[in-house]
Amino acid sequence: MFDATTILAYKGKNRAVIGGDGQVTFGNSVLKGNATKIRTLYQGKILAGFAGSTADAFNLFDMFEENLEAKKGDLLKAVIDFSKAWRKDRVLRRLEAMMIVLNNEHIFILTGNGDVVEPEDGEIASIGSGGNFAISAARALKKHADLDEESLVKESLGIAADLCIYTNHNIKTLILEESTS
Repeated sequence: MFDATTILAYKGKNRAVIGGDGQVTFGNSVLKGNATKIRTLYQGKILAGFAGSTADAFNLFDMFEENLEAKKGDLLKAVIDFSKAWRKDRVLRRLEAMMIVLNNEHIFILTGNGDVVEPEDGEIASIGSGGNFAISAARALKKHADLDEESLVKESLGIAADLCIYTNHNIKTLILEESTS
């Protein structure tokens, strides 16, 4: 992992949720505390989060959204094509960056190394310097607490913020309700 943010995604029974903190650092200084590192894509049907350089995030989000459009929102096909394109790009593949993308059916972690990882449990994924803290908290809370999906993500990110110096408590979330069609 690298010194960046914390992004946590949870694909629950009723909703898919992604959350991230707002801290942007430069070396050992905090530059900004309220950045938004998550967004909705493809007509609000896909959630995405980014850990790494802020400037690179915009390029990667745009590149991924182009793949989603080309694949008519098919997340599985889009992540495969995006991963190939990211890996082949000489500049982008050197980024210390990761993305999480999810909808109500799938959740993936993407890297510039060409990795497309679907979590073993298919439900919870995290990236960034506080990712291991957040996912540990999420797994424990899922098992031992009766929380809805958004509350689980917020509480887990709060725990990560208590432990990771590159993560703050300015937590934002995005939600996809389960489709009824």
